[in-house]
Amino acid sequence: MDDFLVKVREFEIRIRKAVNSQLKGNFRSVFKGSGLEFADLRPYQYGDDVRAIDWNVSSKGHGAFVKVFREEKDQTVFFVVDVSASQQVGTYQRSKLDTTKEVCGALALSALHEASHVGLYCFSDQKEQYLKPANTLKQGYQLVTALGKLQPESVKTNVAEALLFTLNVLKRRSLVFVLSDFIDTGYEHNLKALARKHDLVVIHFYEPREVNLPKLGIIPVYDNEARRTVWINTSSARFRKALHDQFAQSRTRLERLCRQYDADYVPLDAQADFVPTLAELFRARKYRGRR
Repeated sequence: MDDFLVKVREFEIRIRKAVNSQLKGNFRSVFKGSGLEFADLRPYQYGDDVRAIDWNVSSKGHGAFVKVFREEKDQTVFFVVDVSASQQVGTYQRSKLDTTKEVCGALALSALHEASHVGLYCFSDQKEQYLKPANTLKQGYQLVTALGKLQPESVKTNVAEALLFTLNVLKRRSLVFVLSDFIDTGYEHNLKALARKHDLVVIHFYEPREVNLPKLGIIPVYDNEARRTVWINTSSARFRKALHDQFAQSRTRLERLCRQYDADYVPLDAQADFVPTLAELFRARKYRGRR
């Protein structure tokens, strides 16, 4: 457990340094997001963004009115983490779940350093761990400890239910990170709803051997979620192409959905150094000046 804490802290420091060196500015803006909440109404003025018009009020016949927003002082950063059995695929030294925990822990510590409220929801096909958002150092320790010690009770996945839980529990607009391999179906509707209501970042983990399987002949493969062994011919060109195409189509579909609903999409190789990828994500968010 101590090793996990040290590792997460080192990743957090590396991310902070990488972001600051690229942005040449304050790391705080990365987690502040738009942080906007409704404050008041005022008459429409030439040049105002038409998307800010409150059509319900304007329709009463007293002129056009636009919504005025103010920056929230306390941004909530919420992590939705897939800990199902499919996340345990990887090498002996490192699985997708190992990388997922490290990414989540490092980002959570970074957010807490910026006085954000941070919460956590770990899921399989049920609730595995939930920490209500808070902004204390104790919360940071509890979150990282919970990640490091977590042993999921279920092996199955239900991404849609996890997203629905998040929609119900977060009442105000928040920065939401969803970390998963998205090996599931039927979650698209809830993902769209989450992107409409919150500032959404989707981190899509994958294991390289799931995409480009090495030629090993006919081998047994254990399905963690189905709890059964199947034999596959890894030398079959047709099988290898089908496996690659399946992932490519899933990735394209998820990326397109995120782009359509103004959410950030980040594919992450579970065996690669994730710090440069996250630094690039934050650099892009900063320069877009959105949310």
